[in-house]
Amino acid sequence: MKFDGRKASRVKMDHKQAVNLMGSDGTWRRSCVLLDVSQTGAKIEVEGTLDVLQAKEFFMLLSSTGLAYRRCELVWIDGTMAGVHFINRDSRKPASAKADAAPAK
Repeated sequence: MKFDGRKASRVKMDHKQAVNLMGSDGTWRRSCVLLDVSQTGAKIEVEGTLDVLQAKEFFMLLSSTGLAYRRCELVWIDGTMAGVHFINRDSRKPASAKADAAPAK
């Protein structure tokens, strides 16, 4: 189902789906609830402080063992809610492509 004018179809969770966010270096972890999800991102409600979400990238752990996860980047924060974009090879340009796209000074 599409809602909120999104490109990718999102699925709203009928029940609270507990997930965890973890820093890519493993130094922090936050409990949260998955509110909706699509192929490209998710909306979550975070427990505790949101200051750690300012990290450029982090992981969303979908299983208690951490074997199921998605690499994420923060898109927006509103109170305890946050939107994340899932990072994959197709959604990220290589560092050399970013440097080529930068405006000349």
